Amino acid sequence: METFELKVADQDGKVAVLEVAGYINNEGGEVIAKEARRLIDAGRHTLLLDLRATRIINSIGISLLLEVLEHILEVKGTLAFCCLTPSIAKTFQIMGLAQYTRIFPDRATALAELSSGQ
Repeated sequence: METFELKVADQDGKVAVLEVAGYINNEGGEVIAKEARRLIDAGRHTLLLDLRATRIINSIGISLLLEVLEHILEVKGTLAFCCLTPSIAKTFQIMGLAQYTRIFPDRATALAELSSGQ
């Protein structure tokens, strides 16, 4: 079983980057949701989850990400993802996450667009 790690890496103050590593299941999803809620409640309304080091996510992990999405939409914020594997990208499409979030091929592109407000 892969270990799960989450690190918050702030960039320019506008975008909070959450670097996710490992399997996003109920435990990993809870860690993400808790940290996302903390950031949103602190006024950070643009979140980027960098999934470069994540290869798998289960249905409970998806449902927890949907909770994060609901919370960020309540404050008219933006939830974005970058560096998705093809299988995670397909899962996001099937589950509807891709419809309400922004998905970028890499972190540099995501930060450039999100920081400029595009």
